[in-house]
Amino acid sequence: MKKTILAAALAASAFGLVSTQASAQQSPWQIRARAVHIDTAGKSAAGSGALAGLPADAISVSSKTIPEVDISYFFNPNLAAELILTYPQKHDVSVSGLGRIGSFKHLPPTLTLQYHFTPAAQISPYVGAGVNYTRISSVKLLNGTADLESHSFGLALQAGVDFRIDKNWSLNFDVKKVQIRSDVLVGGTAVSKVKVDPVLIGVGLGYRF
Repeated sequence: MKKTILAAALAASAFGLVSTQASAQQSPWQIRARAVHIDTAGKSAAGSGALAGLPADAISVSSKTIPEVDISYFFNPNLAAELILTYPQKHDVSVSGLGRIGSFKHLPPTLTLQYHFTPAAQISPYVGAGVNYTRISSVKLLNGTADLESHSFGLALQAGVDFRIDKNWSLNFDVKKVQIRSDVLVGGTAVSKVKVDPVLIGVGLGYRF
């Protein structure tokens, strides 16, 4: 009986230790909500037809502030993948000397691989790099006579820092440079190329499960 009681006590202690260690470990999942300002480059290649003779900075795409949600998965304390999401955003397009010539919407999900330098510290900086896919829709340019390519693939660079509030919550500051480019089409023929190439500056809250 004494041996049975001793064995049960040891088993209970071992189970309690494992449970404590498991509960102390953080989940690999993290979600953030950010307010992000999109600062577009607004450059274009040499045009032809209706856009002939325009300088490289003639076409401008409006900047704006948008909501953003991202989901991160940590493979280990330092290495994480982040999927960055929002809903389709509308931008106005203007041309020097002509004013506003229309608008378009774009949906730019981005996937980056990040390295977190000091994940256990209260202040944890990180860098990341990845790819962006942008879906362009609702194009209304030059009274319907011009269009944009519906897809854009490009690179994305990222740097940021997390300020830990407690075990689960953190304040986040993040900067991204994303490559978004599209041909301007008139009658199905490319007459110029718009380089949106925005810098995205964001601030928000993160929650580690």
